[in-house]
Amino acid sequence: MMANTHYTNTALTADMLGDKVPRRHGNISKRLAGWFYRWCGWKTVGQLPNISQAVLIGVPHTSNIDGLYAIPMVIGLDLDARIMGKKELFAVPLLSQFLRWAGVIPIDRDKKGSVLQANIDRFNTGKPLFLALAPEGTRGYTQSWKTGFYYLAWQAGVPIIPVAMDYATKEIRFMTPFYPTGDIDADLPKIYQYFVGVVPKHRQNLSKPLKELMTNHNP
Repeated sequence: MMANTHYTNTALTADMLGDKVPRRHGNISKRLAGWFYRWCGWKTVGQLPNISQAVLIGVPHTSNIDGLYAIPMVIGLDLDARIMGKKELFAVPLLSQFLRWAGVIPIDRDKKGSVLQANIDRFNTGKPLFLALAPEGTRGYTQSWKTGFYYLAWQAGVPIIPVAMDYATKEIRFMTPFYPTGDIDADLPKIYQYFVGVVPKHRQNLSKPLKELMTNHNP
């Protein structure tokens, strides 16, 4: 298998974040989330550039429990990231309160155009914003990725930071930023390459682009 050169295999901690990166400025919650995350056997590796705006993409997304590790990781890292989640998650009041506190914002997937423009407007304010989403759009198998993340980053003029969740090593990896050129047909295959060798929770739920990637690198 080809080695993944898109990240550095070094631990990433809250005190390593630059002064421009959006922070939660938590204390007790950061410690508790970090403890839970480590107790589950997970670690965060890679590095984050010292920038104030970016689109983060979490890949692969094949299980409901992905968020069980991803949300504590964000809180434990003291990273103030807005995480886009389907509005159906907010149907239970108590869960809704927790998700909003954790930085998850509800989206209506039936209103793609308005959601895209609303988030472009968020970036255009110039305020610090890390916006995270799952381009596969579902934990089940899908033929293709939803491309809103790409057009959002391109039109807002911000980089895409790929974040991989690898169940084999129990690592969440922050990869080197990717700057979209506007040529999505040329750029998407390059973004897929960031996830070479990443092992999901459920292989059968991998999206078609990642299944093809796995096949090509495991002949």
